Amino acid sequence: MKRPGPLLTLLAGLLLAVFMLSLNATTGVRNASSSRPRTPGTAPPASATPGKSTSPPSPSPSASPSASPVPNADYAGRTDDDSSAVAVSLRDGRAIAYFCDGHDKESWLKGDVRDDGTLRLTGKNGAGLDGTLRDGRRIRGTVEFGGRHYAFTADKAVKPSGLYRATATVRGAELDGGWIVLPGGRQVGVLDRDGEPSAAPVIDPETGAVTVDGQKLTARPVTP
Repeated sequence: MKRPGPLLTLLAGLLLAVFMLSLNATTGVRNASSSRPRTPGTAPPASATPGKSTSPPSPSPSASPSASPVPNADYAGRTDDDSSAVAVSLRDGRAIAYFCDGHDKESWLKGDVRDDGTLRLTGKNGAGLDGTLRDGRRIRGTVEFGGRHYAFTADKAVKPSGLYRATATVRGAELDGGWIVLPGGRQVGVLDRDGEPSAAPVIDPETGAVTVDGQKLTARPVTP
């Protein structure tokens, strides 16, 4: 049997070399493809959890406006039976009143005035006054004195109308006089001498000047 010649051996070696080159090329392409870095995908944005809708705060109920304080003023008038006079002075929520018949009945009363215009005043020996300010123009009420009740209406007073008082010691006697000057100028007053009441002399409403037992005194406007 003849041995293959050198040409055949060379051809076989050449074919083997081509096969190996082809195999290496294929493997290199696969390796390059597998080793190529992958572009990281962009993660989808996390879906935002919808926030709870915040409803606007409900407005708090507005407080009802409080009543305005009673204005300072003076009031004077007569009882319904026309037997006596009543004067009331209001200042900063306080009140002082005077009730007298111009002869021998009198009473000074004090107390508070509510913002709604009602007042309850008290005096000596159980005397009292209940009244209501109406429209800022007049006080309608009742005076309790000596076991009796006297309904009255006192209209808003303009100077010199109003309430006056004078106190002094004359010839050893303690004097305490009260005067109500009504709208129109009429005066009603009682002068107390050491606890003995009597009709008071007339005062000058412009100056308050009055003469008692020969002594000149000054009656001044009364406020709480």
